[in-house]
Amino acid sequence: MNGSWKKINIILVLITLLSLSVNAASAQPAATIYVLRVEGPIVPVVAEYIQEGIATAEQHDAAAVIIELSTPGGLLTTTQKIVESILNARVPVIVYVSPAGAWAGSAGTFITLAAHVAAMAPGSRIGAAHPVAMGNEGQLSETQQQKAAEDAAAWIRSIAELRGRDPASAEATVLESKSYSDSEALQLGLVDLQAADRDELISLLEGRIVSLISGKELKLEVAGKQIRELSMSSIQRLLFSVSEPNIAYLLMTIGTLGLILELYHPGAIFPGVAGGISLLLGLYALGSLNAHFSGILLLLLGLGLMAAEVFVVSHGLLATGGIVSFALGSFLLFSKTNPAFLKVSIPLIVVTALLLAAAVALLLRAVIRVQRRQAFSGRESVQGKKGLALTDLNPTGTILFEGERWQAESIEPLPKGATVMITEMEGLKLKVKKWPEA
Repeated sequence: MNGSWKKINIILVLITLLSLSVNAASAQPAATIYVLRVEGPIVPVVAEYIQEGIATAEQHDAAAVIIELSTPGGLLTTTQKIVESILNARVPVIVYVSPAGAWAGSAGTFITLAAHVAAMAPGSRIGAAHPVAMGNEGQLSETQQQKAAEDAAAWIRSIAELRGRDPASAEATVLESKSYSDSEALQLGLVDLQAADRDELISLLEGRIVSLISGKELKLEVAGKQIRELSMSSIQRLLFSVSEPNIAYLLMTIGTLGLILELYHPGAIFPGVAGGISLLLGLYALGSLNAHFSGILLLLLGLGLMAAEVFVVSHGLLATGGIVSFALGSFLLFSKTNPAFLKVSIPLIVVTALLLAAAVALLLRAVIRVQRRQAFSGRESVQGKKGLALTDLNPTGTILFEGERWQAESIEPLPKGATVMITEMEGLKLKVKKWPEA
């Protein structure tokens, strides 16, 4: 009888343990879909954002990562980092060109084709991937530019073949700058899906088979999964905002004005602090955008020449040279072959140069006015001033000058109460003479 009870107890314990394990398994959180949003040019901070997002998804064994993309293009080196992150991801990465009317231009084409699943919203487009935003490309010869284009074409063919997409159509986006609508891209096999919104995209993704870099095939199970949107951090948003040529240029200009104002008016503090911060942010942005080094050096030379005007009397020559240097550096910052979103607006350069010239002229005028003004203290400040003899001056005595008693020496005897003119100061003694009659 005791043996039977022991068996029953063992069975009950096993059933309890099995039940607990089932409950624990069901209590585990379901895999999450991580959503990243990229809207704007492809600059270094975007690569950092995407790399961090994919790494986070891998750490939490995510069901998938969706990158909602709308970009006119960007830097080739940054694009390479993003493509490498997507190709080597240990979780499925879906690139969705959205919202309706969005564009995966230039760099965006490479990023979209690199995805495990590529999707486009209605009215969106993809292509025009000829490598024009390559930093110093404007300094390359025609042969070198052709080599760069051929290299980009080979790269996009390789990506397309890896993902089972049409390499010929992909290559045409580089060598012929072809662009395709969402329907054309789907028909040519450049993308896998058309979806009106995120919900439709997730429903279409359910059950698709994708292959990871390890060779492992994975069935997408995304229906009903929790969605977590990963936004840029505050620092990343700030750096992304300033990584725009016109904004970077304005920051450089504001920084220049602030530092010049601090030099012309030492102790103001705020212009110097604000100018220094703006200048550093502007330099970071220009560096991240692969601005020509010669252009940045000319900008800094202009700043140095305008600042030197404070310490060297050049009658405005140094300031004029500084403004010319600053303007030339502005035009040389980016290659003429760069697309519009990777160049500084010419009207902005002209207006900024004029405003900078006007500001420096006003500051110089103020400095010259101060330099010409009679001194407020010292020997020069007392010459020609009026005083009153408190004692007889024969030749020495005491006078009243600006409410204070001074020892004085007159070049001629003067009676008490006489009005005197100060001619010079020797130590703490004033030399005086009779005040000229009107």
